[in-house]
Amino acid sequence: MNTMAAPGAEQAQQDIIDEFAFFGDWTERYQYLIDLGKQLPPLSEELKTEAYRVHGCQSMVWLVPDGDASRMQFRATSDSAIVAGLIALVLRVYSDRPAQEIVTTEPRFIEAIGLAKHLSPTRSNGLAAMLAKLKAYAAAALQPA
Repeated sequence: MNTMAAPGAEQAQQDIIDEFAFFGDWTERYQYLIDLGKQLPPLSEELKTEAYRVHGCQSMVWLVPDGDASRMQFRATSDSAIVAGLIALVLRVYSDRPAQEIVTTEPRFIEAIGLAKHLSPTRSNGLAAMLAKLKAYAAAALQPA
């Protein structure tokens, strides 16, 4: 399945796995996550509404969808530096993709880079809630109008 198109979600996950392999310990990986989160574009205050809030996160997280089934984009932010880094990873894998690819792509990078073992239960729940909301937006885009 080698195409000349932009790398898909699977390639984005592999890129993340390769990047995290460079770090020797979790202190460095957490710092990298924080640095990634700082690179997120700001989300305007008028989008930080209850409609876009991700429930199930200890931190405040907002996830804003855009586009249609052919290509969906997401913007998101959090009031937590580490969670913002998690958002940056999730957006790399899932944003700017067809809705069908979003729905069918499992977040294998989470386990592959060791996040599953190193996140607190509340952060793990929040990450799961964010992924569920993102996939729900994509599934809704696939429904006939």
